[in-house]
Amino acid sequence: MTHSLVTPSPELLPWLEFAIRLIVTAALVVSATLAAERAGPLVGALIATLPISAGPAYVFVALEHDPSFIAEAALVSLAANAATLCFCLAYVVMAQKRGLAFSYLAAFAAWLVAAYLIHLFDWSIPAAIALNAIACAIALPIAQRFATDSMPRTRRRWYDVPFRTAIVAGFVSIVVAVSAHVGPAITGMLAIYPIVLSSLIVILQPRVGGVPTASLIAHGMFGTVGFATSMLVLHLMAPAFGSALGLSAALAICIGWNLLLLLLRRAR
Repeated sequence: MTHSLVTPSPELLPWLEFAIRLIVTAALVVSATLAAERAGPLVGALIATLPISAGPAYVFVALEHDPSFIAEAALVSLAANAATLCFCLAYVVMAQKRGLAFSYLAAFAAWLVAAYLIHLFDWSIPAAIALNAIACAIALPIAQRFATDSMPRTRRRWYDVPFRTAIVAGFVSIVVAVSAHVGPAITGMLAIYPIVLSSLIVILQPRVGGVPTASLIAHGMFGTVGFATSMLVLHLMAPAFGSALGLSAALAICIGWNLLLLLLRRAR
């Protein structure tokens, strides 16, 4: 028996590696979103705003590019975090009285416009921090008004997991595939598109309504502060200490910030 019967050919190895990446990423995202639905709006939002979509995307891009590329992409992601706040705020407001299609399209349009405007500038660290500070000062007080603690129980449908797996796998494949052609700016922008929040919106609003779903998204807006901080740390650490250590520190910051939010909320 020859080894060719059990060993993939060299031509198939890149595709096999890519398939494994998609499967691992989709499993992480689907598991996190399922846990988010069971845990209520606060805990669910804190789970959903962990970098369970952006994180794997950055890891896979880091395997293809050097730390300077990752650092530059992270700076753009820091600025683009403001676009995520625009996405969330538009959805939270519209979902109070509008259906899924209108609410989500409004959120997507808000993100698209904000992302386009952000892409027009070359961002420095102070400018990106200032942009996030302004976005948070406007969006978070509004989000607080809609961040209630009610979430009706839902019954899972057979297509939930395949649907989420498909959209996450498609998203990550796009980010990794285009990163080699569009540079760090577009990569950093695409990597943090709120794909997990989008999954929760599309699944939950038809079942529980716009108001409870908006509550979960409103809670999640406070998690963007930790994510912005993690992107700043990744930008600073990747060139000096390497992408692996920078990504590990960024993940630790996101987890620590969300745990702090949970403790503060429960203390209140």
